Amino acid sequence: MEIVIVVLAGFVLDCLFGDPQWLPHPIRFIGWLISSGEKLLRKIFPKTRGGEIAAGAVLAAAVPAVSFAVSWLILEGAALIHVWLKYGLEVLFCYQIFAARSLRDESMRVYKHIKAEDIEGSRKYLSWIVGRDTEHLDFRQITKAVVETIAENTSDGVIAPMIFMVLGGAPLGFLYKGVNTLDSMVGYKNEKYINFGKVSAISDDVFNYIPARLTALAMVAASFFTGFDGKNAWKIYRRDRHNHASPNSAHPESACAGALRVQLAGDAYYFGRLYKKKTIGDDLRPVEAEDIPRTARLMYGAAFLSLAVYEGIRIILVNAL
Repeated sequence: MEIVIVVLAGFVLDCLFGDPQWLPHPIRFIGWLISSGEKLLRKIFPKTRGGEIAAGAVLAAAVPAVSFAVSWLILEGAALIHVWLKYGLEVLFCYQIFAARSLRDESMRVYKHIKAEDIEGSRKYLSWIVGRDTEHLDFRQITKAVVETIAENTSDGVIAPMIFMVLGGAPLGFLYKGVNTLDSMVGYKNEKYINFGKVSAISDDVFNYIPARLTALAMVAASFFTGFDGKNAWKIYRRDRHNHASPNSAHPESACAGALRVQLAGDAYYFGRLYKKKTIGDDLRPVEAEDIPRTARLMYGAAFLSLAVYEGIRIILVNAL
């Protein structure tokens, strides 16, 4: 029962406060661990294709393991002092693992610059939350990129870590964040990381396989009570859920596109190179700035619904056992 309470409390704190800059964040430690580990392993392993894959595999195994172990040891050490200290720290950890409020805030910053018709500001703040090139995007393309980012990160930043925390508390949540942060830092298919980041990218695909699909289903369900087109969300999800090079990304994006009745995805530039990508959804109306807060509302609807379902399932299973 305590896991149910700490995850719920962590989610509420995230909704209320987001990520204050003054509060040290564990994800920064994970990022430092990845950067330091990469530098060390690139020196140790040979600079061949096989050597880079092996080095990346060591990093892909070590970072999630350390992320889990450190958080588990901290919580167990706190429990030796007092059980309530452990619960308090685990609430704090769960709060920091969730990223719903920060995702909303970063997206709304871009939204405000779009509304002010500030193209350079819009491009600048978009570049903080996406991996694609932003310097030549127009307002419509910027808006579409933000909507796609919120939709995809509803899984990566909210519901996927929620699932892992409900299963195993903050330590399992940090293990997931280790996997996910690795992918965001080294999982690129460019010259530098095509080999080194290979195992990290595959690991992220594996860890997100089920959460991405559950997120899409939650978004479809949430669209019925958040004012969106639930029937179209289900239709587009079933049709376009595989329209992406990633085995997972198109699942939440297709549900979102259907709910909003817009078309997402399509060609994009990454590191100066054009990537041809399938579209997701039907072009029933143009994407507009207001789709950004709409997608944030859909994200929160899916998150609240998922939290109720997964914590309810845990309570039922614990009581049954």
